[in-house]
Amino acid sequence: MNRESIDIAALRENYTRGGLQREDLAPDPIAQFQQWMEDAVAANLLEPNAMSLATVSQDGHPSIRTVLLKGLDERGFRFFTNYRSQKGQELAENDSAAISFLWKDLERQVNIQGRVEKVSVAESEAYFRSRPYLSQIGAWVSEAQSGEISGRCYLEEREEMLQVRHPEREGVPLPEFWGGYILTPIRVEFWQGRESRLHDRLRYQIAPNGRWDIVRLSP
Repeated sequence: MNRESIDIAALRENYTRGGLQREDLAPDPIAQFQQWMEDAVAANLLEPNAMSLATVSQDGHPSIRTVLLKGLDERGFRFFTNYRSQKGQELAENDSAAISFLWKDLERQVNIQGRVEKVSVAESEAYFRSRPYLSQIGAWVSEAQSGEISGRCYLEEREEMLQVRHPEREGVPLPEFWGGYILTPIRVEFWQGRESRLHDRLRYQIAPNGRWDIVRLSP
């Protein structure tokens, strides 16, 4: 069957929604990010907390996947996952990571580099308890996350077995292999699309005195 090819090189968008000036930025990147996240939520974007998480293995091979931001405070950005997964293993080998948010409808992007560490068991427990029952069961079902399985039936059989073992009325225990991480930023770039590809890029970088320096980058 003949199929007309897509001219990928011709796909482009002209950004016209606005600009980003140095004087409009909050003094620290967490406050600025919170404002942009509020804008994304107000715009009714689909999963505005979805972020790309990039990790690097001990031998230097990068990998990337989409996860959900589940907390933010002065310490940094929190997410939860299986500690035995590929990302968990890579973070155990190399605690440097990067996350990226793309809010296409707002013509905005935020790119963050930092160091990652596990949150406390108490924090992981508190978040795990807030999840729906089937999501709690799902954490146990995917104990071997990122590992090879025999087929879809393996997951369905485990889900059924675990629902019998841990009925909703009795509660689901926190898996020892599952919990949270927090990424403490060292660089945060805010990107706002502009016409003619002359985009605004402003980067926060932590200085030796602990304060944030803000610089404008060439698009």
